[in-house]
Amino acid sequence: LHGIPELIISDRDLRMTSWFWKTLNAALGTKLNFSSAYHPEMYGQTERVNQVLEDMLRMYCIDQQYKWEEYLPLVEFSYNNTYHASLKMVPFEELYGRKCRTPVSWDNIEDREVIGLEILMEMEQQIKMIWEHLKEAANRQKSYANLKRVDRNYKLGEKVFLR
Repeated sequence: LHGIPELIISDRDLRMTSWFWKTLNAALGTKLNFSSAYHPEMYGQTERVNQVLEDMLRMYCIDQQYKWEEYLPLVEFSYNNTYHASLKMVPFEELYGRKCRTPVSWDNIEDREVIGLEILMEMEQQIKMIWEHLKEAANRQKSYANLKRVDRNYKLGEKVFLR
């Protein structure tokens, strides 16, 4: 769907370090970067996204514990259509350059018969529920982060220690 990547950042999993994958990626012109052993910080952005998706699934599983895999695509959809402060837009718009057209954004279906209307209605309810859970989680995370936050005012020329 999105083509061959120029760069793959990975841990030292045998699947990525094997002769097959090294040869294939070399033939495709894809560069492989491996993190240092026991230092996953190199791919922290991916770990952060995985953590957010896991949190979203956990929020959803409060109500739907046994059907989580059916709704994983909805969680992904919700993530990709939720505003990201780092992008200053939603990822879908960043990638495709347009807003995502969804059944949730349909204002009025009227009396026309729509194939799979029940499925669309269920999807709409699930997406709205996931968005509500996301807002709740974001508020909790913000409150928790603010507990640890300390405002420090430094003067010009003052010496500080960096981690």
